[in-house]
Amino acid sequence: QVQLVESGGGLVQPGGSLRLSCAISGSIASMYYANWYRQAPGKQRELVAGIGGSTNYADSVKGRFTISRDNAKKTVYLQMNSLKPEDTAVYYCYAVVELPSSLRRAYWGQGTQVTVSS
Repeated sequence: QVQLVESGGGLVQPGGSLRLSCAISGSIASMYYANWYRQAPGKQRELVAGIGGSTNYADSVKGRFTISRDNAKKTVYLQMNSLKPEDTAVYYCYAVVELPSSLRRAYWGQGTQVTVSS
């Protein structure tokens, strides 16, 4: 069974950095693309960054966040620098993968809390 396991969240001061990881457990043939989303209290979930053949970012995080992937480790990362209080949210990983059966499936992670506060 395929699962996305996120880690790396926590409490950080404004201006600090965190690196989130999203590890794919279970057997897959390949990962087509992956996105990081976030949801702050009382707000809708929003796309933060995506990686497939290229990368894309929300305007609010451009120049501060970097998404990357390690196919050998089946892991997607989100490096977050110059964090601001408005980055506080639960961050979710989403990935579309090809299973060994050649079926294409999408999965969500459980979310990891990021809190930016002094």
